[in-house]
Amino acid sequence: MNHAACRFVLLAIVFGTGAGLAVAQNYPARSIRVIVPFAPGGATDAVLRMLAPRLSENLGQQVVVDNRPGGASTIGMDMVAKSAPDGYTLGVANLSFSINPNLMSKLPYNTEKDFALVSLITIVPLVMSVHPSVPARSIKELIALAKARPGSLNYSSSGNASATQMATELFRYMADINIVHVPYNGGGPALISVLSGQVSIYAGSIPTLLPHFKSGKLIALGITTAKRDAAIPDVPTIAEAALPGYDSREWQGIVVPAATPPAIVVKLHQELVKTLAAPELKERFASVGAYAVGSTPEEFAAHLKQETATMGKVIKEAGIRIE
Repeated sequence: MNHAACRFVLLAIVFGTGAGLAVAQNYPARSIRVIVPFAPGGATDAVLRMLAPRLSENLGQQVVVDNRPGGASTIGMDMVAKSAPDGYTLGVANLSFSINPNLMSKLPYNTEKDFALVSLITIVPLVMSVHPSVPARSIKELIALAKARPGSLNYSSSGNASATQMATELFRYMADINIVHVPYNGGGPALISVLSGQVSIYAGSIPTLLPHFKSGKLIALGITTAKRDAAIPDVPTIAEAALPGYDSREWQGIVVPAATPPAIVVKLHQELVKTLAAPELKERFASVGAYAVGSTPEEFAAHLKQETATMGKVIKEAGIRIE
């Protein structure tokens, strides 16, 4: 990713008077569309539908969520890249934004040149779990079991190149184990498969799996991010339990077309950070396992660069393809 948004912020600071300031003062003058490149009902859609009303209040104009699913998010993101760079069409990037350049030989847009980054908005940790029939009660024991029985354990995911697959493939890669991927069409079927014992392992969102941990239908082994989660504080991170440096998560961030005026990018960034700081919004995000971030464009760029590099290694090692 180029640092378009970073340059815009610097330019806006330097040239924040005159025409640039007038643009920011008059923006927004009408409703804003946020393109979510996924169907309604998923985690990314849920996050944006929680964010939109509060952001509408702070911007003084309605923020409308527009779902444009398909092509592993490329259809919606292409619409963002090719929309008028006036601040009235935003896009939601998530993990697929860092996966697709590694996975697809041809994209309808250039992820490094066609977007300006505004802010990371949320991070979504996952938790690796196993069916109770699996004789492992820790990440170390799961790794030892997989090494003792190569190819005998399997794991479900919500689909090829999904956050659930990438988290488990990174685990498989770093632990140097042989476990078999069983992809499903969505998180619901993937969860059902591990609850029924058809598969052994599943890495899913914490709120989705928490009732099954409490009932004993699933066993929580490790958090996929670098920090423990307050919802299940006794569950260690995978990094602290066995694999130092392991860190995988779903995430969401706001992007705009690359030529969007710097002053508008700055205005959007300021209002997003203000919105994300609201305690009631943080509580709503937590209900779906998401945590508000509110980063600078530079921090977003660094995050995306690291994610793209990591996902590239995992995709190459796992031989992941989208037909």
